[in-house]
Amino acid sequence: MRLPLCRHLASHACNGVKGFQSDESLRSLCYSGRLLEAVELLCSTGSHAEPQTYALLLQESINWKAHMLGRRIHSQIVVTGFSPDEYLKTKLLMLYAKDGDLKSAHKLFDSIPKRSVFPWNAMISGYVRKGLGEETLDMFCLMRMSGQSPDQFTFASVLRACAQVAMLDYGKRIHGIMVKTLVKANVIVSSALVDMYFKCSSPEDGWRAFVFSEERNIITWTALISGCGHHGDAVEVLELFQRMIDEGFRPNRITFLAILTACSRRGLVDEGWKYFYSMSREYNIRPKGEHYAAMVDLLGRSGKLDEAYKLVKTTAFEKHSVIWGALLGACRIHGDQKLVELAAERFFALAPNNAGKYIVLSNFYAALGMWNNVKDVREMVKTLGLKKDPAWSSIEIQGKVHTFLAGDKYHDQIEYIEETIKKLMCSLIEVDCISSLI
Repeated sequence: MRLPLCRHLASHACNGVKGFQSDESLRSLCYSGRLLEAVELLCSTGSHAEPQTYALLLQESINWKAHMLGRRIHSQIVVTGFSPDEYLKTKLLMLYAKDGDLKSAHKLFDSIPKRSVFPWNAMISGYVRKGLGEETLDMFCLMRMSGQSPDQFTFASVLRACAQVAMLDYGKRIHGIMVKTLVKANVIVSSALVDMYFKCSSPEDGWRAFVFSEERNIITWTALISGCGHHGDAVEVLELFQRMIDEGFRPNRITFLAILTACSRRGLVDEGWKYFYSMSREYNIRPKGEHYAAMVDLLGRSGKLDEAYKLVKTTAFEKHSVIWGALLGACRIHGDQKLVELAAERFFALAPNNAGKYIVLSNFYAALGMWNNVKDVREMVKTLGLKKDPAWSSIEIQGKVHTFLAGDKYHDQIEYIEETIKKLMCSLIEVDCISSLI
């Protein structure tokens, strides 16, 4: 059904009636993949649709990541004075959370008096997606205090949050809660467990979670492969890849990125090329910018700078800053000034506000004693008004994460901390350990 005809039918059906009488037309457009036309039809009337139709439109907006269309639907709901129920508010909450607008999502969350597990999960996954691990764990605590029982999707999100902030003890407690509450670990939870343990530097527990997982998919295998690669065992990574293939699982882009990264860390150039080419030849997976960047890093680390530069020039992703950033880092290691300056020029043309790479370039010149160049780079950073995000560290004590910056003086026990450090330094001097730390 064409849009003008739909609008014509809707206008006649809505004469003298408050509700929108052409829900069938809206649903038909949705089911045929014409979401934009459906939203335009909805907004061309001054009437509201049925709750089920709104829910379908919002779900399609979420599925297609058409968040602006979802916002238009929400505006239409407000304009027509329609009062959404908990189910519809949860759909709206999911829309804003997936769009990264946690402020709007939280407003919707607060407007739901009796919350089921779904609003909680939407907020928790929203925080995880934004990389706000601590906030995720706080929300999980509030959920349990409210009396709402978490489900498999809750645990999967919370385990990912533990991985983000490297809270091994907290992650183990979450694992324990899941076992005690008899929540069965489905493939999503099993994958999150494997990923969490490896990222929290507990590979033994990661392996155990993998072995005891009742069902596995490519995500579970990729979590294991990536975790082993992160801990530096490239040979084991390649063996696991073959074992995964033998068990009938088909690798995806993330699996290959883990393989290439592992090869880069060990300098396995031939193996890297083998798996890079197999992506398209054997699995019909077109390499993305990050795969080319991993290969550039591999070649650069191995001293094959000309080959790395040739790969950059022949790729369709030449205008991706991550590739030039990889080349810049590789050339800096091997002291190739000409190629460093070329890579820096191309990188900053694509990502001019990346303060970290300016520091890389400045350090490269400093290592060569080219102090005028160092001065020029620093003046450029100052002119652009760039600041590198300060380095920070965190430590988990009794289930709470304490975050601090280098030179941080704002802790309420700073005097005690400094006194303890002085005592430690004196003890190290007495046993002559300082020279080994410098």
